[in-house]
Amino acid sequence: MTYQITRRRLMGRALGAALAFVLPFAGAAQAQETMKLASATINDVQHEWQKEFQKEMESRVGDALKVEIYPASQLGAIPRMAEGVLLGTIEAFTTPTSFVTNVDPRFQAFDVPGLFKDADEVHAVIHDPEFRDYMETLFLDKGVRIIGAIFNSPTQILTREPVTTIEGFNGLKVRTFASPLQMKPMEAIGANPTPLALSEVTPQLQAGGIDGMLAGIPILTAFKFYDSAKYVTNINMNQIVSVTLVNEAWFQSQLDEVRAAIIAAGRAAEETVFPWGVENVERAEKGWLDNGGEVYMLPEDRQAELQATFARVADEVLADQAEVIAVKDRIVSKLEEVRAR
Repeated sequence: MTYQITRRRLMGRALGAALAFVLPFAGAAQAQETMKLASATINDVQHEWQKEFQKEMESRVGDALKVEIYPASQLGAIPRMAEGVLLGTIEAFTTPTSFVTNVDPRFQAFDVPGLFKDADEVHAVIHDPEFRDYMETLFLDKGVRIIGAIFNSPTQILTREPVTTIEGFNGLKVRTFASPLQMKPMEAIGANPTPLALSEVTPQLQAGGIDGMLAGIPILTAFKFYDSAKYVTNINMNQIVSVTLVNEAWFQSQLDEVRAAIIAAGRAAEETVFPWGVENVERAEKGWLDNGGEVYMLPEDRQAELQATFARVADEVLADQAEVIAVKDRIVSKLEEVRAR
């Protein structure tokens, strides 16, 4: 009897030890079946891409990978989400390129003022098959892969008081993206650039901590900024490009068919969402005006002066950044092909 009890105890302990060893690995395998998609915005083209991507993945791999969407900074402020995708605690993060220039300065190449004239040029370049292949793997050395690239909107400036001249920007404290190609152009026209998380902008506007912000009008309308500041000046500084970054180590841990589906789904969602995004800019401007907001244009000669200032500053910022210039030159080369057609 004593022998049987002792033997049962030993077998129980062995089973417990085996389970203790196996369960953590089983949990890790289970975690790889979920893909969290994070972003700071909601009801905009970034959110729409995520929803289309989710549909595409369901049609391709079913429940082999569960895609969960977390818009409106549900997984943290923008710096935390960028950090999360680098560390792998968040599988994917959708954002304007300006917010990840600290991850890699080469993202600045997409933010150069005046680089793209309009949405169609953005689409023609970033969805060109050759350039898209290049773009996807450009940042693998930082541990992230681009699985989505979309036209977002032109950059405008929101202010608490109307601004109808270049001189009107002088002294204004303006929230910018954390990118030299947003901050330095603002300094050049006398404004004080202030990088802030999107969630901090409304209370700062209401308290007078800032006087305005750079953003696309779809964000301004979606987040009802017309309740805090209703004046938009159409400076059209650059065309915002948004990308979805996936953690490369996580990506490589997936089955071959899942990896192929992620790439195919991302590109399919890009094409579906492009016309939606273009129309959304128009819808957002109408929504802005319908809710009491106002939109101003600078006189044509002053707009040209503003663009020249922005271009000069961009050249100065990038002058000693050969890697950024190399990416920019590749974009320019593709633009020349597009414009020659």
